[in-house]
Amino acid sequence: MNNHFHVRELLIAAFLGSQLVLWGQSAPDREQDRRIEFPDIPGYSTLVCDLHMHTVFSDGSVWPSIRVQEALREGLDAISITDHIEYQPHRNDIPHPDMNRSYELALKAAGESDLIVIRGAEITRSMPPGHANAIFLEDVNALNRENVMEVFREARRQGAYIFWNHPHWTAQRPDGIATLTDMHLELISEGLLQGIEVVNELIYSDEALQIALDHDLAILGNSDIHGPTDWLFRIPEGGHRPVTLVFATEKSPEALKEALFGRRTVVWFDNTLVGKPEYLIPLVRQSLSISAGERNEVQMVNIANSSDAEYLVENLSGYTFHAHADILVLPAHETTILQVKTKKPLSSFDLAFRILNAVVAPGTHPEVTWTVEPE
Repeated sequence: MNNHFHVRELLIAAFLGSQLVLWGQSAPDREQDRRIEFPDIPGYSTLVCDLHMHTVFSDGSVWPSIRVQEALREGLDAISITDHIEYQPHRNDIPHPDMNRSYELALKAAGESDLIVIRGAEITRSMPPGHANAIFLEDVNALNRENVMEVFREARRQGAYIFWNHPHWTAQRPDGIATLTDMHLELISEGLLQGIEVVNELIYSDEALQIALDHDLAILGNSDIHGPTDWLFRIPEGGHRPVTLVFATEKSPEALKEALFGRRTVVWFDNTLVGKPEYLIPLVRQSLSISAGERNEVQMVNIANSSDAEYLVENLSGYTFHAHADILVLPAHETTILQVKTKKPLSSFDLAFRILNAVVAPGTHPEVTWTVEPE
């Protein structure tokens, strides 16, 4: 019995030791997997940003330092904590006469990291105009005033970037359809709105996208997170928060602000990309690298995806594939081997795809063509 006991103990110890090794190896991988990664595009650095989030200093449930820790773990380049100005349900528990406090705590928590922390606030009014975020503010307290138009004008005087939050929110728009009012048109005409959320939290709005296209507003997508990001967006299970990808000349607050005013953005949410074609198509091109082997009648083509997006594409090239149908998946951070039936060896040929999980206008998916040159 003693021998059996010792053998069993040795087996258990060996098993636990192997699991510890596996856990030790997989922990960094799990942390790396939660980092949001997209390539730069020609002429610009791609900055991953979440510009709408809350803490206990308005109606959120976490301290500002948690927002910073989440952002660092998820590989974000910039965040803005935008606690409500007019809505302060925790004031009795956390009195804070200075409405800049959540920003100051987040900035301190960011420390020596390269995370950009932007001072911001959410203007919180009934419809119209509803809710809007002002970021790159100098002093949030100065926006705490009665006349809503004066709030927007004060934000502009501070040089802020202002965007319309969740215009499709059913609490303020029961039909869920983002709709411009006379006040919104006035804000746009005065230069008091530069962007609009087409994605907020888990919700996407075709109508908000159309408003952005019709009125030259930046296309934005943000988490509007109140609790932990892991819970809402199921990050440990492979999910991700919605983010705005901003194409800036460098990673700095000044370049980020210039890029936002320049409308150089693409939204990533629920494995879907949304943006204007002049930025979305270069992002797809940089994400997917195509190479080919020796010339053959069935041409081997490698498609390497360097982004976090798992692309769903439709073949438009006129060629059929040997092992794939016309709809295929290009997994994130993997290489897909495609066998293209060109019928004869070719020095070059075109592969054209419709990117089904990318949107450039309501109901419209971009089409991208690559020229393939076999060895």
